[in-house]
Amino acid sequence: MDTSDPDLLPEGLEDRLPRGAAAATRVMRTIHGVMEGHGYDRVLPPMIEFERSLASRMAGISSRRMFRFVDPQSLRMMALRSDITPQIGRIAGTRLAAAPRPLRLCYAGQVVTIKGAGLDPAREKLQCGAELIGADNVAAAAEVVAVAIEALQAAGAKGVSVDFTLPDLVDTLAEKALPLGPGQIDAVRRELDTKDAGGLVEAGGEAYVPLLYATGDFDTAIEKLAAIDAGGALAGRIAALREIALRLDGRARLTLDPSERHGFEYQSWFGFVLYADGVRGALGRGGTYRIAAPDGGEGEVATGFSLYPDALIDLIASAEPPADKLFLPLGHDRAAADRLRAIGWRTVAALSEADEAVSLGCTHVLGSQGPQAL
Repeated sequence: MDTSDPDLLPEGLEDRLPRGAAAATRVMRTIHGVMEGHGYDRVLPPMIEFERSLASRMAGISSRRMFRFVDPQSLRMMALRSDITPQIGRIAGTRLAAAPRPLRLCYAGQVVTIKGAGLDPAREKLQCGAELIGADNVAAAAEVVAVAIEALQAAGAKGVSVDFTLPDLVDTLAEKALPLGPGQIDAVRRELDTKDAGGLVEAGGEAYVPLLYATGDFDTAIEKLAAIDAGGALAGRIAALREIALRLDGRARLTLDPSERHGFEYQSWFGFVLYADGVRGALGRGGTYRIAAPDGGEGEVATGFSLYPDALIDLIASAEPPADKLFLPLGHDRAAADRLRAIGWRTVAALSEADEAVSLGCTHVLGSQGPQAL
């Protein structure tokens, strides 16, 4: 016999009730307002696309994380998006292929994955982001990081910090400066990910051990990284990181973890992760990447970021006091109520004599002299 609760939601999915939904709307609107203010035009891609399109635009995007099904009309495999960034790449490479570059686009919407990540069981998330397509230089990177910081701060995040990384670090060093055999590269990457010095030595990456200690406060860590880079293989990247940090001009706390790769499946030479005080886990990440060409060609460079503000929304919603709400008795002055709504009041009109202000969560009642606090 089936005893399951028919109203139970699947693991990793949840409802947002009025206070949380209101906070989510404000946060999303604020983030979009910042991106729009910097010249990013919003696009609205569909929730569902052909699997091949979603999985082929970015290196490292796995369709195994997506909910997939067969389209009954085309009989082709379709997928529910787990990341909006590949969709922006498709739009830039098709509908907006002739638009002037650099092309600035932004977006906001829900994404869904088959399984939560790490300690976070959520399978549906709000993703907001911006993509600067056609540029991946220092100026583009600095602009993208600055816009991401400003968006989070405007949305209510406190103590924002940015952790820089170099996603292609091992590949760059393994080419010449710190040579590795083809079979060693993946093992060295894996041990760097786990921060295991002993494992690095066993994997043949003893020369990479100092990278584990070139982390922490940006100014200190970048000097350690420069000292390690005796051969100059990272000189260009180190100079770029310093320039980006200089352009941010104290807008957030900056740290560096050059070997961090978690979550950077398709980023190239530069990546960053965003954190804030009181918010568990990362609030977003971004960096430089390349949009794959449909014909297998070189594709187009881009720089962007994605924010996942659900944890920030939860924090804001839990800390906010209830908003004022005005009760309108039967027979109230409708013109007065219209004027009050026009200046920002929320009103709740009585529908019967049984309706009461307090039971309906109201903080004020409309009287002959205007709103009166309860």
